[in-house]
Amino acid sequence: MSNSAAAVVLTAADLPEAIRAVRALLDIADIGQGEVDFEAVIRSPDVLAHVRQVLPDLAWWASAGKEHGSSEAGDDPADCLPIRVLDRGRPLDRAEPFIAAPGPEAAAVRWDLDAWPAVPEAGLEAISQKYAYLTLSVNSRDLYQDEPSQDHTVHVHVRDRNGDQIARVHWLADHVGGRFTGRVETAYL
Repeated sequence: MSNSAAAVVLTAADLPEAIRAVRALLDIADIGQGEVDFEAVIRSPDVLAHVRQVLPDLAWWASAGKEHGSSEAGDDPADCLPIRVLDRGRPLDRAEPFIAAPGPEAAAVRWDLDAWPAVPEAGLEAISQKYAYLTLSVNSRDLYQDEPSQDHTVHVHVRDRNGDQIARVHWLADHVGGRFTGRVETAYL
């Protein structure tokens, strides 16, 4: 399994501001074959209903463990709350509806990009799809919803090798009116 370095470039109290930053980053990225992944812990029947409107064939398992219920077993997720969602490989147009669906609960949307393009004027080479990702953590400050918050965090992923991509992180942060906070998490891809 490979890893990337997920650097925080923006934390916003306002979800539309975080979405604006994500859109600006997507405008920079090569997204021709892009797709999105979703992750959340769903605790309430209302949130589950909203999420299932966006993703009716949701991939999930009971937070207590798969033996307590899962989509693989054909169980009803409403009977197994809280559940953990890890749904991968969805079309890009599912991202924004999913961002709205969890309401106040923590969730993450990760865009699997084709590349971060070269930026010759900044001395940046292209980064291939293997290391080109973008994550919006909704109501959370981290990638895995371990730090619930009332704000929203935008992470850009780059190659995790000797800090050689920090210039790209600063460039992307500047492009969306954010700043690199120095916080980097390891993302398991």
